[in-house]
Amino acid sequence: MFRTSGAALPPPWEEIFGPLRSGSADGLMVVGQIGQSLDGRIATETGHSHYINGPAGLAHLHRLRALVDTVVVGVGTAMADDPQLTVRRVAGPNPARVVLDPSGRLSGSAKLFASDGARRLVVTAEGTKPDLPSGVEIIALPGADGQIPPAAILKALAARGLHRVLIEGGANTVTRFLAARCLDRLHVVVAPIILGSGRPSFTLPPIKRVDEALRAPMRIYQLDGEVLFDCDLSGQRVSVGRANTST
Repeated sequence: MFRTSGAALPPPWEEIFGPLRSGSADGLMVVGQIGQSLDGRIATETGHSHYINGPAGLAHLHRLRALVDTVVVGVGTAMADDPQLTVRRVAGPNPARVVLDPSGRLSGSAKLFASDGARRLVVTAEGTKPDLPSGVEIIALPGADGQIPPAAILKALAARGLHRVLIEGGANTVTRFLAARCLDRLHVVVAPIILGSGRPSFTLPPIKRVDEALRAPMRIYQLDGEVLFDCDLSGQRVSVGRANTST
């Protein structure tokens, strides 16, 4: 098992996914994933996004899910897409499912709350009392302006034994973890389509000069008709500290 052993994956997967085995100094490995069009859009102006990526790109996402301890989405994505966050397109175990819901907006009938044996967790703001199905774990953390700091989220997940983390979406959530320097790697899967307008992949603070842009070591892989950009952000990742872990 990738999660528990050092056995190499079969080619070509070891080259792509092998770097996800070892974490930073704090013992965490955090990878963000985004699927986008050639012009950097994750959805149309109306929010339609099923599916920008083709079968190979979707299979890559499901491989990531199978190799991590937990997959994290924001409440906006959970409400708009109602994802299952399970592994279906490849062989492998389902990860724990985490939704970031500071205000307790997500309905208990959401698909990611399905009782299928995988852990289900909600990260919410202190004082919020979400109405959730039995067995869903609640992590209450300090927040401000409706947001909870990414570093605090990662530390809380580590304290619950979840060390290999996939930040799957949506764009706002991935952007927040990227801006907070809380990603070790970023996988961007680009589909050969042009939307022309729509919702962008990232909305980072503006810069004045091109030489201020974020640059990172990068590897490129062909996924059938799509392209995977594997960005190594480990050199800039902030440590969230080692937490006492439990399972």
